[in-house]
Amino acid sequence: MTIALASLPAASDVPNEDFAAASSGAAVLLDGAGVAGGETGCKHGVAWFSATLGGVLLGTLVEQPGLPLADCLSHAIRTVGSLHEDDCDLRHPASPTSTVVAARTRAGALDYLVLGDSALLLAARDGTVAVVTDRRLDEVGKQLRGLVDALPTGSPEHAAALAEYRTALTRLRNRPEGFWIAGPDPEAAQHALTGSVPLDSLASVALMSDGATRLVDRFELATWHELFALVAASGPAEAIRQVRDAEAGDPDGRRWPRGKARDDATVVHWVLP
Repeated sequence: MTIALASLPAASDVPNEDFAAASSGAAVLLDGAGVAGGETGCKHGVAWFSATLGGVLLGTLVEQPGLPLADCLSHAIRTVGSLHEDDCDLRHPASPTSTVVAARTRAGALDYLVLGDSALLLAARDGTVAVVTDRRLDEVGKQLRGLVDALPTGSPEHAAALAEYRTALTRLRNRPEGFWIAGPDPEAAQHALTGSVPLDSLASVALMSDGATRLVDRFELATWHELFALVAASGPAEAIRQVRDAEAGDPDGRRWPRGKARDDATVVHWVLP
C-alpha cells in the first residue's frame, strides 16, 4: 500500500488535536474536540484522547479483521475509557470527543466508517469521486450558530458567542435529536455511517479532517473532485497549504464566518493496489 499523510496544527504553539495513522490494509483519521480553555473532566486533554483512540482503533482493525468497523470503534472507545476512568470524569458533559474516519480492505472490498464531520473521499477508476461525510453536526450547528457567524472571528464578542454555541452543542451530543461523536459512550459507534465498496472499482481514497475540507465546504474555493485531484497530483501538504493561504487572507472571518480562524488540518491519501 502507498500512503501519503500531512497534518498541521492550527498554530505552532498549540497541540494538534487531529490524529492519523495507517497500517497494512487499514487507515484511520480522527479530529479531536473539546472546550478550548474550559473544564473537560479529563486531565489528559483532547490531543491525548484522539491519538489514544486512533491508535487503539487502528490496532483493532488490524488484529480483528472479521469484526465490523462499528464494533471495532465501540471496542476502542471502551478500551480508552478504561485507561483513564479512574483519573478522569468521563461523565463530564464536556469530556473530550473525536470524529472518526476508518477504512479497511478485506476480501475484495473496502469497508469504511465515518462518524462526525470529517470526510472520506472515494476515487473510482472511472474518474468519479464520491464523498462520505456525516453532516448531522453541521445540521444541528446551523440552527445555533447565528451570532458566531455574525461576529468577527477572534473578537471577545465572538469568543463569548462561541462558548455559548459549544455549550448548546454539548447538550445535543450523542442524542437522537442531535448528533453522534466518539466520546465516553461506546454506543455512539453504532450510529456511524458505514459501507463497503468493491476494491477493484477504486483507484485511491482520501481521509480528511474538516480543517482540510474547508477548501470545499466552508470556503467554496474548490469542488470535492478538484480537492481530490489536488491531493492526488500534488500531495496532502499542498492541499493544507492552500487552506492556510485562504485562512490567512480572511483572519477575521468576514468573508468566511467560522468558529476558528485556523483549524488543525490533516489529509491521508491512500493509493489502493
